[in-house]
Amino acid sequence: MADLHTTNILLGIMAAVSVLEALLLIGAGIGGFLVYQRVMSLVSDLEARQIAPLREKVDAILVDVKAITARVSQQTERVDQAITGTIDRVDETADRVRSSVREKVSQAAGIVQGVRNVIVSVLQHRKAA
Repeated sequence: MADLHTTNILLGIMAAVSVLEALLLIGAGIGGFLVYQRVMSLVSDLEARQIAPLREKVDAILVDVKAITARVSQQTERVDQAITGTIDRVDETADRVRSSVREKVSQAAGIVQGVRNVIVSVLQHRKAA
């Protein structure tokens, strides 16, 4: 019987320790939940005081960047059109100059050819005479 009495005491101690462990786990869970609530409250407060103003500033900067980007895009289009127009005019001018030079060179070559033919003809008539 003494053996059962010791076993019962040990079982009682083990039951009491199990109850204490369960209470400790419940307390740790409640403590963890309270810490979670406080941390979330701090995060919300920090977000309201620090992050919200920064976000407003960043949004304003992004609006400015968008406006500047649109303006640069418009200016780039204008410059591209101006360059394209200038290149087209240069091409037209080069074509006109080329055709004008070609025409004048053809006329000069015709005159030189005519003079040459006259000289050759005169020289041939002199040799024959």
